[in-house]
Amino acid sequence: MTRVIAHVDMDAFYASVEQRDQPELRGLPVIVGADPRGRGVVSACSYEARVFGVHSAMPISKAYRLCPHGVYLPVDMDKYARVSSEIMVILADFSPLVEPVSVDEAFVDLTGTETLWGPPPEAVRRIKARIRSETGLTASAGLAANKFIAKVASELEKPDGLVVVPPGREPEFLAPLPIERLWGVGKATAKELQALGIATIGQLQRVTPRALAARLGPHGPDLLELAFGRDARPVEPFSPPKSMGAETTFGRDCRDVARIEETLRAQSERVARELRAEGLAACRVTLKLRWADFRTLTRSRTGDPTQDGLEIYRRAATLLARERLIQPVRLIGVSASTFRPQASGQLPLLDPAAVRRERVARAVDRITGRFGRSAIVPARLLGRDGADE
Repeated sequence: MTRVIAHVDMDAFYASVEQRDQPELRGLPVIVGADPRGRGVVSACSYEARVFGVHSAMPISKAYRLCPHGVYLPVDMDKYARVSSEIMVILADFSPLVEPVSVDEAFVDLTGTETLWGPPPEAVRRIKARIRSETGLTASAGLAANKFIAKVASELEKPDGLVVVPPGREPEFLAPLPIERLWGVGKATAKELQALGIATIGQLQRVTPRALAARLGPHGPDLLELAFGRDARPVEPFSPPKSMGAETTFGRDCRDVARIEETLRAQSERVARELRAEGLAACRVTLKLRWADFRTLTRSRTGDPTQDGLEIYRRAATLLARERLIQPVRLIGVSASTFRPQASGQLPLLDPAAVRRERVARAVDRITGRFGRSAIVPARLLGRDGADE
C-alpha cells in the first residue's frame, strides 16, 4: 500500500502565538529572541518582519538594524510548549502515527484513514481547520507518499498553505527546485554541485551515481535517491531525541577562561538534568565554540554512557583545553548524544564514584523539583549570575 504522509508545520509559531495572545501586535513585525541590545539570535519572527529581511537564527543585532521599529519579545518556551501539546493532541485524533519533529512541526501517517476522514487532502484540511479553531493559529501542510516530499511540500505555500504531491510525480515536483532543498545539501555540498553546473534538483537527476560518488563520495548516490523523491523511512511516534544541549552567547566577547569554564560547567549540569528527566545516558559529548568573527567549531568525545553533570563537564573541558583561544569567544555550548537507557554501560566496573554521583544527582533533582533549581548548585557555581543557563 502506498503511504499517505502529511507534514504539518505551524506558521511563524512563536511570533504567531504572541500575536494571538496580544491582539495589538497583529499586523506588526514581531521578533522573538534575544534582547536586541544584546548578542543573541532571532528564534522566530512574524511574516511582517520577514518583509524587512529578518529571519530565524539571524544575529539579533542585525535584525534590529533591518527592523528597528519591530516589536522584540523574549522567548517564552513554557507557553509555546503548552500550545504545541494542544496541537499534537489534535494530530493524534486523526492518526495514531504522529512523529513530532520539533515544537512546531510533525509528520502524520494518514494511510488507511479514508473511511474515517475522507480523501487524504480533505483530512489535512480538517486538521488545519481544527488547529485554527482550537488554537487560533494557522498551519501549512504538505501531503505526499513519503516524509521527505511531504516536508518539502509544506514549505512551498506558507502561510496557511496545502501542497499535495501525487504518488509517482515526485521527480517532476522536485525538478525545478534549488538543490539546497535536498536534505544534506549545505553550503559546502552546494558549492561542489554548482562546480558541476548543478543548480536545480532536475539537473541533479541527470547526473550518474558514479559521477556523484567521484565528486561527493558515498554521500553522492544518497543525494540522487532524494533527488528522485525516494524516502522509505516510516513515521515513528515517540522517537527519542537525537541530542540534548545548551548554549550561551556572552554579552561581550569573552577571553576570561575561568568564566568560559564556569559557563560550560553550568551547561553540563543543565544537560545532565534533561538526560535524567528522560531516563537516558549519553555516550557522546560535543563542545561548540563560536569566535568573535562568527567562525564556529565543534569537537566531540565518546565514552561510557553518563548522565552525570560533572562527567559531561570533564569531557567537554578536555575538548576545550585542546583548543587555543585564538580570539575572544562569542558563544559556547555543550550537547550530549548517542543515547542509552540510564544505568547501562560499564560504569559500575570502571568508576564507582560516577555511579554514586549519578545517584546523588537524582536525589538533588527531587529536591530542586520541589524547592527550585537554586536550592542546590555545584560549589563552583555559587554566587554566579545565570548559573543555570
